[in-house]
Amino acid sequence: MPRKPKVIVTRKLPDSVETRMRELFDTELNVTDAPMSREALIDAVGRCDVLAPTITDEIDAALLEKAGERLKLIANFGAGVDHIDVAAATERGITVTNTPGVLTEDTADLTMALMMAVARRIVEGANVVQAGGFQGWAPTWMLGRRVTGKRLGIIGLGRIGSAVARRAKAFGLQIHYHNRKRVSPRIEEELEATYWDSLDQMLARMDIISVHSPHTPATYHLLSARRLKLLQPHAIIINTARGEIIDEDALAELLRDGKVAGAGLDVFEFEPQVNPKLLNLPNAVLLPHLGSATVEARVDMGEKVIINIKTWMDGHRPPDRVLPQML
Repeated sequence: MPRKPKVIVTRKLPDSVETRMRELFDTELNVTDAPMSREALIDAVGRCDVLAPTITDEIDAALLEKAGERLKLIANFGAGVDHIDVAAATERGITVTNTPGVLTEDTADLTMALMMAVARRIVEGANVVQAGGFQGWAPTWMLGRRVTGKRLGIIGLGRIGSAVARRAKAFGLQIHYHNRKRVSPRIEEELEATYWDSLDQMLARMDIISVHSPHTPATYHLLSARRLKLLQPHAIIINTARGEIIDEDALAELLRDGKVAGAGLDVFEFEPQVNPKLLNLPNAVLLPHLGSATVEARVDMGEKVIINIKTWMDGHRPPDRVLPQML
């Protein structure tokens, strides 16, 4: 192991993070912040000890076949690792790490912001004012829906789902959830949460659905066209997890036809492309993947990347190692 391993960072990170990485490692930065091309990624994995990618980089088995003998760690800047073939990396003796936990509160905040924006038609109303179309208060104009007292169905009651539940409870929502495995009685009691073994049954009864599952083969189009049709016409759906979990074509059609009241999406199925069927729908609030977009979260994520690299460099198991059986 060289005194300072060669680390290649694929995107621009916060200045404080990049500066510290330069101090600790032989770090090559992406000063332009343009996503690396496939050719650039092949070059990078062929000559570095550590690759520090982000969700915009596809680290698949074919790319890893091009990796040199030096590459021993992929220190991902982000919690999600669906863009990395963890099994292929593990087979090649390459450790994969991520940055869990640090974006929980910020993503939960944004989820609540989307929930309120859709229910109260905030973006739609703001656009009217910006366009000079506000003609004064009227008793039946721009009516939204009250949030307090509604039923919120959370798909995936993990770190972020639980943080959303705590906020939603303070807003007076009734908490329901669907998980692969039921959470502990202590957590259910704390959140006053009702568990549904059947996702179909939960979807048909909720006023608001919020998605917080990871993207895996099992969750691809978990909210399929069939399941989306189970939603009540007044229901709204929020997704701050991964776009691939929802069948966007089906959702767009239901929104257009008024069979689902609204949607708040921070992620998209073919990101960064946004499904054109979703554009210009007044009942869809679309954000450019802002879930972890706070100064604090991005710095914390960078510090976790540094800790994972430093721990590996010192010959210890990184604290945020990801194994195939965890996915």
